[in-house]
Amino acid sequence: MDTPPKKDSMPLESGQALSGLGLRSSRISERLNQVDCVRANGVGDHIPLPQLVVCGDQSAGKSSVLEGISGIPFPRQDGLCTRFATEIILRHEPREQQTTATIIPNMSRAEDEKTRLSAFRRDISDLADLPGIIDQAASLMGVKDSPAFAADVLRLEVAGDTGLHLTLVDLPGLISVSENEEDVQLVGDLVNSYLENSRTIILAVVPASSDVDTQSIIQRARRFDKDGLRTVGIITKPDLINDGTESRVAKLANNADRTKLKLGFFLLKNPKPSELQKGMTMAERRKAEQQFFANEPWKKLGLDPSRIGIDNLRAFMQDLLDRHIERELPKVRKDVAQLLNKINKELMDLGAERTSPAQIRMYLTRISTDFQNLVRAGVEGVYGSRDAFFHEITNENEFHRLRAVIHIENGKFSNYMREHGQKRRVVSAEDQEDVEPESGQILVTEEEMSMWIKKIYYRTRGRELPGNYSPVLLAELFHAQSARWSDIARDHVNVIADLVSRFVQSVLVSVINDTDVWETISRSISATLDENVKGAFNELDKLLEDEAGSPITYNHYYTDNVEKARNDRSKKDLGTSLDNAINEDWKGRFHVSNSSYEISRLATSLQNHRVIVDMEERACSEAQTDLGAYYKVYHISRIFPSLLLIVS
Repeated sequence: MDTPPKKDSMPLESGQALSGLGLRSSRISERLNQVDCVRANGVGDHIPLPQLVVCGDQSAGKSSVLEGISGIPFPRQDGLCTRFATEIILRHEPREQQTTATIIPNMSRAEDEKTRLSAFRRDISDLADLPGIIDQAASLMGVKDSPAFAADVLRLEVAGDTGLHLTLVDLPGLISVSENEEDVQLVGDLVNSYLENSRTIILAVVPASSDVDTQSIIQRARRFDKDGLRTVGIITKPDLINDGTESRVAKLANNADRTKLKLGFFLLKNPKPSELQKGMTMAERRKAEQQFFANEPWKKLGLDPSRIGIDNLRAFMQDLLDRHIERELPKVRKDVAQLLNKINKELMDLGAERTSPAQIRMYLTRISTDFQNLVRAGVEGVYGSRDAFFHEITNENEFHRLRAVIHIENGKFSNYMREHGQKRRVVSAEDQEDVEPESGQILVTEEEMSMWIKKIYYRTRGRELPGNYSPVLLAELFHAQSARWSDIARDHVNVIADLVSRFVQSVLVSVINDTDVWETISRSISATLDENVKGAFNELDKLLEDEAGSPITYNHYYTDNVEKARNDRSKKDLGTSLDNAINEDWKGRFHVSNSSYEISRLATSLQNHRVIVDMEERACSEAQTDLGAYYKVYHISRIFPSLLLIVS
């Protein structure tokens, strides 16, 4: 969408909360400020902090949602604001009117870069200047004229008659296709770094026009919030769906669809681009939204009125964040105290400065030895060498026992590939409505599977005689059925790479108590790990390239499975012929003596009542049998063990 036109003045609109919202006490405001101060000082790089994170696929409508919540007119064109995270801090201070932009540098930055970025501060008197300020911040981060994404954070603090005490984090939209494949990975990693925080409330924005199961943000939320206790769904763009599909959207909004969230969904109506160009106010937006859902067919679909509209969402978010901070703040204080104690201990252990070359060599030798011993123990699964590191295991640091957690993930990968790897999964007609497909998977009945195979069969007909099929058919069927393997395998490599990275960083923290030394060594090792991950993906690409070729196997289980299936089919055909012969020639009473006449009579009868085979049907049936046998043998005997070699 286009950016709203500049005005002479664009102040933050006031009084945006519902009249009955009831702002929280100064105590809640103070607690929010405490969390924000801790985050601004970089503590969030070391311990998880409570926060609301807005995320979704590209073009899902995040900008409109954010503008509706905050009153800040974010630029909507594909631009620099999408290349880094933005924190939006709203404080209800009617006597104060101030908007400030600052940059929080990522901890991986060099000290001189941290100083340069931290010096960025812009007081904003007119929100029409916001796009220019975002442009300046992007230049400092080094992503203005680059396709790269920055791990730094732009912070917008808004104090005034906002009607809210709220902190939001806006993340770049998830992308699945890019000219630079690294962009997809970088954005995914940035979003994951926020979602994996156990104290992050996920505001997942999904457009009404898309199948919610295909939205990658829902898949990621399920991965990092397995219990569904911190994910809220926000459905946007209901005005862009096809006529007649409103009931599907209403079912999802009422949390009655296959995809359910414990915190439920909210349904919003975004302003149209033409309305934004005319400078639609918040009051006008609310009115247009209310009128939209008050008309047919929406008003007869049983929507929960408390779950419709931007005002209800804002009130819900305020209450949700208040309760979340009330619950999590004592834990944050405890984590901060432990962090300070650790830092103090490291400062005491550091003692006098190491100035002589001999002292430096001794210190680095100790670090190198301790690091190698600890990494070797984790990789080999010898967990008794460091009691503190390997024995104090919780859900947050279970990756310390690296070999064990990789075994667990490999097992999950193996089971998932075996049970859900196929593109088309055959289910009964009764289960088709109840069974939930995996992302990118299609549920089909036996009849639909046969129809699909016959369709490909007709496309691949060549010089073969009736009843036979071209080798091209099996290749196309197999490649279609294994289309999900690439994404599944890449996700698995990413999971393993993340575990290894977290393990290595924890080892460094355990053996190094000098901050400068830690930062230097950490950057070097991280660069090496990045190269190793690239190498793993290169190996995976080779496997996938090989998989894309013509089917071939020397595994005898393939021929065993094919022969068993054909024998079962022959037995079924023989049984059908025999039943027909008994019913028609023997009038339901079957008896054959061991005489040549009786045996000849039976053979003649079976021949007369033989099953008439449709040669095209038989060819497609043979192809389906061969596909099932080859798929099972191939994915177990080649892809899975090979991937284990890559990531182990």
